[in-house]
Amino acid sequence: MTYPKILTVQDISCVGQCSLTVALPVISACGVETCVLPSAVLSTHTAGFSGYTFRDLTEDMPAIKEHWKKEQIAFNAIYTGYLGSTRQIDYVADLFAEVGTDTCLKIVDPAMADNGKLYVGFDAAFVEAMKGLCGKADYVIPNLTEACFLTDTQHKTEYDRAYIDQILEKLTALGCKNVIFTGISYAPGRTGVVVFEQGVYSYYEHEKLDNSCHGTGDIYASAFVGALMRGKTAYDAARIAAEFVLACMRETAREENHWYGAKFEPVLGKLIQALE
Repeated sequence: MTYPKILTVQDISCVGQCSLTVALPVISACGVETCVLPSAVLSTHTAGFSGYTFRDLTEDMPAIKEHWKKEQIAFNAIYTGYLGSTRQIDYVADLFAEVGTDTCLKIVDPAMADNGKLYVGFDAAFVEAMKGLCGKADYVIPNLTEACFLTDTQHKTEYDRAYIDQILEKLTALGCKNVIFTGISYAPGRTGVVVFEQGVYSYYEHEKLDNSCHGTGDIYASAFVGALMRGKTAYDAARIAAEFVLACMRETAREENHWYGAKFEPVLGKLIQALE
């Protein structure tokens, strides 16, 4: 796979450094041809802005897929981020089945929850649909809250390795082949990512920064996907992505009023260097 082609399906928040405005530049910087299928267009993201515009593009998705099939366009990987409805999840399942190459990697970031709660607008039916999509994936990239909803596990803020192992077992029971489990912290001041690949557990730990930034999950998932498509192992891709997010957060902390996203653009060079 000398020049892979990836499709990413998620919304466009025109301002806010998240979703497709992160995925397209980050994966492209990794040297991967990045094709997009916008699920919706918003003037800004929904965290901290008010009066934003929203246009749902669900109805456009089937016709786009059919045109790609007519043109015999196929993707080496399909990566999904925020999806706005169960219908969109169903359409993504169709994409998995119909526009991937024979060896297409299917990567799902089940972006639906954080801090113990579902995002506004999501419900139990959405969670059930997302379980089905994750069961079709080669890699899933949940945070702890999302993993708990996917596995019907009580969310905890303090936990041990046994608790995480139980969740991993339940995720693989859904059909998830490999899990990149983000934001897992076993010690104060430290956090990291669990890589559970083909039943083998590994863990990359790093410093936990005090500041938080909207969109870091999208940055992480995009960097992971880009590194994976460049031939890195899942563990190395998870490590590279984590280090890139840390660099983004440190850069963001340098500017007092940059509250709406993470400044990933000034440190894209570090991601490129890590891949080389």
